[in-house]
Amino acid sequence: MFDALTGRLDGIFKKLRSKGKLHPKQVDNALDDMRTALLEADVAVEVADELLERVRARALSEEVMKSLTPAQQVIKVVRDELQATMGGTQSPLQLPGAKPAVIMMAGVQGSGKTTASAKLARMYKEKGKRPLLVAADLWRPAAIDQLRMLGEEIGVAVVSDGKDAVKVAKNAMKHASREGFDVVIVDTAGRLHVDQEMMREARRVKDAIEPHHVLMACDAMTGQDAVVQARAFMREIDTTGFVLTKLDGDARGGAALSITAVTGRPVFFAGTGERVADLEPFHPDRMASRIMGMGDVLSLIDKAQENLDADRAADAAKKMLEATFTLEDFLVQMQEVRKLGPLQDLLAMLPSVPGGKNAIKDLQVDDGQLARAEAIIQSMTREERRDPAMIGGTRRLRIARGSGATTTDVNALLKEFEQARKMMKSLMGGKRMPRIPGMPNIPGLG
Repeated sequence: MFDALTGRLDGIFKKLRSKGKLHPKQVDNALDDMRTALLEADVAVEVADELLERVRARALSEEVMKSLTPAQQVIKVVRDELQATMGGTQSPLQLPGAKPAVIMMAGVQGSGKTTASAKLARMYKEKGKRPLLVAADLWRPAAIDQLRMLGEEIGVAVVSDGKDAVKVAKNAMKHASREGFDVVIVDTAGRLHVDQEMMREARRVKDAIEPHHVLMACDAMTGQDAVVQARAFMREIDTTGFVLTKLDGDARGGAALSITAVTGRPVFFAGTGERVADLEPFHPDRMASRIMGMGDVLSLIDKAQENLDADRAADAAKKMLEATFTLEDFLVQMQEVRKLGPLQDLLAMLPSVPGGKNAIKDLQVDDGQLARAEAIIQSMTREERRDPAMIGGTRRLRIARGSGATTTDVNALLKEFEQARKMMKSLMGGKRMPRIPGMPNIPGLG
C-alpha cells in the first residue's frame, strides 16, 4: 500500500533537497505536485486541500525558511500534518468494565467485515478475554459458515440462534451473560451498496443490544468510496470508529488518509493480511512514516515481540557473539522470522535502505528463497548442520536431491552461511555486513 504515493513524494522531496535555500515559489510548486499525488492516491479533495493549506502555512513560516536545512524542515512539516490528518495519536479501543462488552461490526459487503470480526475475537482472546462471535448476517448464506470456520480456527465460540438479525443478537446477549463471556462481537449484514434496508436492520440491531462500540470495516482498496460509505454509516448509526481492511493490498491510500478527517472518528485497527493474526492497532504517526518512506521500526518491534520466542532469540544472539552459531540454529531462526509475515513487508518497515521503498520493491523479494534454504538445511543430518565443514561433494549431492534443489544452491547456501558466521566480527571491525543465507541481497547492505 502507498507505494505510488510514497514514490511521488520521494521525488518531490529530492527536488526540494537539491535547492539548498528555498523560496516561496519553490514551496508552492512542491505543494502543487503533492496535491496531484494525493488526488491520484484517491484522497478526498477537501482533505487534500486542508492538509496542504496547513503545510503551506507552516512551511512558509520564518522559522522554516530561515533554518539551516529548510527542505528537511518542510519534509518534517508534511509528515506531521499527515499524522494529524489521520488522527494525530493512536486511539485505543476502550472496553467498559461491565461484562460483557459489546462490539457491533458494520460495513458493506466485501469490506472484510466478517474476517475483521474474527481477527478482533482472536486479539481479545490473546489478551486473556473470553470472546463470543455472533453471526447476525443472515442475508449472505455463506456468512454464517465463514464465521463458524474462522471461529473454529481461533478457538472462539460462534452462535447464530434466530430467524432474523435482531433475534439472533438478543439471543446471543442472553447466552453471553449466562455463560460468562467477556466480549461479544456481532457481525451484522452487509450489502453491495449502502441502502435503506441495510441501515434499518443495522439500527434495529443496535437498538436491541445497545453496543458499547459500533465499528465499521472499511476496505482500503475503495479509496474515496470508503469515505462516502463512512459518512452514510455515521449519519444513520453513528459509528464509534473504523477498522481499515486490506492495507496489504495494492491500495492507493485515499481511505486511510481521508476517513478520520472527514468523519471525526478514529481508525482503531488495521488489517494487514489475510491471516486471522494480521490485525494491528492503527498508529497515525507510524502510518505517516510509512507514507513518507521512513519505515516503521516500532511496528516491526511490536510484531517481533508478539510472534518471536525471546529465549530462542537470546540464545541465538549469544551463539553469534561466541561464533558458535550453527546451521541448526539458523534453521530455528529462519522459522521464527517466517512467523512475522512476507519478507517484502518486513523490509518495507526498515528505514535508510538505499533507494528507499522503491528499491525494496525493485528487489522482487521471493519468500521462496527462505523456503528453499529451509528445505536444504532440513535435508542435512544433525551432524552436518552442526559442522558444515564435513559436507563434501557426495553429501552435497545427497542434500540437493533430498531438498529438491541443485548442488549449486547447496554450495551457495554453505558459502553464504560461512560468511554470516563472521558477521559480528565484521561489524565490530567496521566492515560491510555479509549476506545472510536465504535473504535477498540488498544493494549497499551486503
